Amino acid sequence: MCGFTGFIGNTDNEFDVLKEMMDAIVHRGPDSSGEFVEDGVALGFRRLSIIDLEAGSQPIYNEDESIVLIFNGEIYNFIELREVLVAQGHVFKTHTDSEVLIHGYEEYGTDLVGKLRGMFAFVIWDRSEKKLFAARDMFGIKPFYYAQMNGTLLFGSEIKSLIPHPHFLKEFNENALKPYLTFQYPVMNETFFKGVFKLPAAHYMTLEKGHVEIKRYWSPKFEPSNQPLEELVDEIDDVVRDSVVAHQISDVKLGSFLSSGVDSSYVAALVKPDKTFTVGFSDENFSEIDNAKELSNELGIQNISEILDADTCFSKLPEIQYMMDEPHSNPSIVPLYFLAELASKHVTVVLSGEGADELFGGYDDYKTAPALKKYKKISRLIRKPLGVVAKWMPEMKGKNFLIKGGLPVEDWFIGQANIFSEEEATGIVNSDYSKSLKVKEIVKPIYDQVKHEDDVTKMQYLDLHHWLVDDILLKADKMSMAHSIELRVPFLDKEVMETASKIPSKYRVNHINTKYAFRLAAGRALPKKSANRKKIGFPVPIRHWIRTDKYYQEIKQYFTGNAASIFFNQAKIVGLLEEHYQGKKNNGRKVWTIFMFLVWYKVYFESDSLSFVETNSKQIKQLTRN
Repeated sequence: MCGFTGFIGNTDNEFDVLKEMMDAIVHRGPDSSGEFVEDGVALGFRRLSIIDLEAGSQPIYNEDESIVLIFNGEIYNFIELREVLVAQGHVFKTHTDSEVLIHGYEEYGTDLVGKLRGMFAFVIWDRSEKKLFAARDMFGIKPFYYAQMNGTLLFGSEIKSLIPHPHFLKEFNENALKPYLTFQYPVMNETFFKGVFKLPAAHYMTLEKGHVEIKRYWSPKFEPSNQPLEELVDEIDDVVRDSVVAHQISDVKLGSFLSSGVDSSYVAALVKPDKTFTVGFSDENFSEIDNAKELSNELGIQNISEILDADTCFSKLPEIQYMMDEPHSNPSIVPLYFLAELASKHVTVVLSGEGADELFGGYDDYKTAPALKKYKKISRLIRKPLGVVAKWMPEMKGKNFLIKGGLPVEDWFIGQANIFSEEEATGIVNSDYSKSLKVKEIVKPIYDQVKHEDDVTKMQYLDLHHWLVDDILLKADKMSMAHSIELRVPFLDKEVMETASKIPSKYRVNHINTKYAFRLAAGRALPKKSANRKKIGFPVPIRHWIRTDKYYQEIKQYFTGNAASIFFNQAKIVGLLEEHYQGKKNNGRKVWTIFMFLVWYKVYFESDSLSFVETNSKQIKQLTRN
């Protein structure tokens, strides 16, 4: 696991500029660094040593050094690919997975990405052809950002690495705010920095003769099988076990994150690492530590845990938003930051359970409640008008029931977060920030690809394209790399996806449980209560914090400050805060979403934030081990 950055375009003091860009992401690779600078092309690399500790430095070259690579991630089938490439005459100098990409590109060209099993973002520069080839893994586990500014193509693992380049134009993207208020995460390909884009998951990019082209190389497909349930459960268990073994390849210490949920529990039970790691809060119902310790004891492994408090969490919010690059208000980012910090004191690689919900049908939204099933037996001619009316009604009991019961899933499901309705978001932002894409325009291109699928598949498909990549995986990558550890997600694997795609909807979600077939497979490695335990996410007591005078006052300072006046109707957002503080309404997630944006904006755009960034960079540089 590493980080990279670079640019293509004539730049004064190329080496010095590249070095400054690399310094911004030293946390991604504190072990060593490497550079390639030649004729307006600059590639920079920061290394976190995992495999082939002695010879794994980058950039890495082919035999005649006509092709150069920088790469972030892990290729889990690199040994098999290497054997094939050696048989075809390629000469390897190292035992790294990185070198497979170089020779694989020589042999297969852009078709290489279809042969890879792993998580990756990489850049290959062909010195002879003057051509760039870059790609991101099929699920979007590893990030990749790029921008074309002032005749220069900039790219990197994090946006912050692009900012030091003299051709970078740091401008706020006014179209990003309103969708964020609904989704809680940056949902569009263009980021909160105008002109900076995410290379989408399962896409590759080429640059040749000044022309950039981006192509998709893979799309998820659900193709249910008629196999018996027991046979499907066998396949799930077999492929998960195989993937967990592949994800353990490492020359450094490895551990596992562990919550009370079935996903991380299944991984921990198969890995049986020396240590598992858990964090929680002292507030009642906001900790999974007891369940994690109980399972660890049953498995005969050590669980290391930490109880967090509000003061500790609030003190790190600016750093967390700095590390995220863009504003992100999923409350679970906060404990995840501290969980990664805790694990980093003991191991360099951790395995985690992300992705099982999206592949196997784990979210409650995928399940139709018994009352809703009965309601849907009423003629659609009656239900649809009631659903349309309900959509425009104020928040009240029964509103969601009427919407879900009367309207197609495409009209109400936008993913696992829906903080402000589109109307509410439009009502609180100032006019300059109200003209962005509508929610329906964001989700429709995804739904259009699965028009004839059942509702469960449609929801999974949407979550795979938005929620998983831009919320779950983004925070997992950024918070783990903030503490220089590599996080691996064995459920998000090419072979696991192939098996998951065969599971019929009735075995994904039914009246018994979510992730039904998956839980049966997990039950072969886990105690029954761990395999069937209800999903609770990563609970964070933000609604309690905001009703504490100390944090209410801190948030109110942001809501009444100059930055808030630029973006929001301050009377309305202060009203939301007051309602929550006084216990009149639970506006916790809405308040938190606005608050996190304002914290992020202060870090990246307000002048008094520059000292924080500089101080933060100095602290991070102390991590370097070279």
